[in-house]
Amino acid sequence: MKILKIFLAIGLLVVNAAGVRAEDKPIDIVVHRSPTCTCCGKWLAHLKENNFNVEDVVTNDVQAIKDKYGVTREMASCHTAIVDGYVVEGHVPANDIKTLLKTKPKVAGIAVPGMVDGSPGMEMGDTKDAYKVVSFDRENHTKVFSSYEGTQ
Repeated sequence: MKILKIFLAIGLLVVNAAGVRAEDKPIDIVVHRSPTCTCCGKWLAHLKENNFNVEDVVTNDVQAIKDKYGVTREMASCHTAIVDGYVVEGHVPANDIKTLLKTKPKVAGIAVPGMVDGSPGMEMGDTKDAYKVVSFDRENHTKVFSSYEGTQ
């Protein structure tokens, strides 16, 4: 009986350890950005701090990437990322990307259009503008994915 309990305990440890490793596995993401953009580097650091394995692709023609993946002017920001087949445009918080990957909605991607003060990589002191993360599809339908309160 004692040996059975020991084997069960060992089995649970192995299962739990495997589960932790699976959750801790870094998320691969490819980010296309301009060589002159400083906020992009801050967003990359935000991703790395949140367990993303970032492939940083510096290009002088970010617009070509946006065109390739259907990012409209309304959705556009300074960088475009690809993760597990989804487009991530702009300063999207890492947790929203993780939610996207967990829920797998039928969208082309998510975006924080423009350059919003207080979004990841765009920190400007204590002031944060309110903003929305928007999902979009190939037919340019949009929907609010998440929203963030501003501070004054």
